[in-house]
Amino acid sequence: MMWSLRLNNDLPAHDLLEIALLAEELGCDQLWVSNDLYLRSAPVLISTLAARTSRIRLGIAIMNPYSVHVAELAMMAATLAEVSGGRFLLGVGAGSEEFLGWAGLARPQPLRNTAYAVAALRRLLGHPDVLDTDLPPWFGDHSVLRFAQYGPVPVYVGGMAPKMLGMAGRLADGALPLLYPPEHFVTARAQVYAGLQEAGRDPAEFDLPACIWVSLSDNASAGRAALAEKLAYYGPSISPYLLAEVGLRPEDFLPAAALAQRGRGAEAAALIEDRMLVLGIAGDQEDVVDRCRSLQALGAEHLSFGPPLGPDPLEAVRILGEAVMPALETPRVTEGSVAAESGCGATTTAGAKC
Repeated sequence: MMWSLRLNNDLPAHDLLEIALLAEELGCDQLWVSNDLYLRSAPVLISTLAARTSRIRLGIAIMNPYSVHVAELAMMAATLAEVSGGRFLLGVGAGSEEFLGWAGLARPQPLRNTAYAVAALRRLLGHPDVLDTDLPPWFGDHSVLRFAQYGPVPVYVGGMAPKMLGMAGRLADGALPLLYPPEHFVTARAQVYAGLQEAGRDPAEFDLPACIWVSLSDNASAGRAALAEKLAYYGPSISPYLLAEVGLRPEDFLPAAALAQRGRGAEAAALIEDRMLVLGIAGDQEDVVDRCRSLQALGAEHLSFGPPLGPDPLEAVRILGEAVMPALETPRVTEGSVAAESGCGATTTAGAKC
């Protein structure tokens, strides 16, 4: 079972580094940092982490082709791969129309332009399997990085809509589907796999983490409160398609978002109802393990834990690495389950490996 962390670029660089060092020590496979507008620069943060870590893979999730040109995205990605010793991962997507609007940026044809970006980036970043027909019209013989690359950089698509995930399966190396609620994983996987099948690609070579929001604390109430504050800020930007699965609409979050975006987080969190909290996983260690076991049963092989993580993110990461992941790697023994005496080769009734 792989596991990774997704952290927001609102964290101070020192705090982010502390979390990264702990995550690497605990065996975390990947650490992703967001690049939301008007917060800290993710490329700068990743450069800092690359200089201080040695094993964990480092990614940006996500950047978009509207605020930074694809050629510059490729330059940045190849350079970060060089300084990290080949550990860099690039996440791209259409970005939030609302957030881009804060900078006066339009977002025309998000699916087409993101697909063009993925194809161009993979060609520029050393992947030989990109078809010429998938490249944008401006791409030509001059479109090449003029320095030696460390190696191909994996390109992931951050998205939630069915067509976006199908495109990821067809063109990208991985996907980062935000799952609201977590159990949406089954639907998202089917959409990605449809794209993989269309392109004749091997699912075993595609990284599909179950990207969930987790808020974890020894105090279950504190864990739920931290998730409520995050939902208050981001709720209106969550896809209506996903919210509808649990009977919600983006406008249900507008009163809380108006407070959260003015820095009144506690007041905003108070407006988040229990029915909204099911969009993520919140509570104590047992709460998180139980919900993650359900994802394992649905076939998730890579769990990606995203913010808020908890009232104390560093402590939450410690609990994830020292308690939650070991629990998930140990099959739950239930009546009627079968286990080999040696622990090798057997499966439980849920299908988890012993």
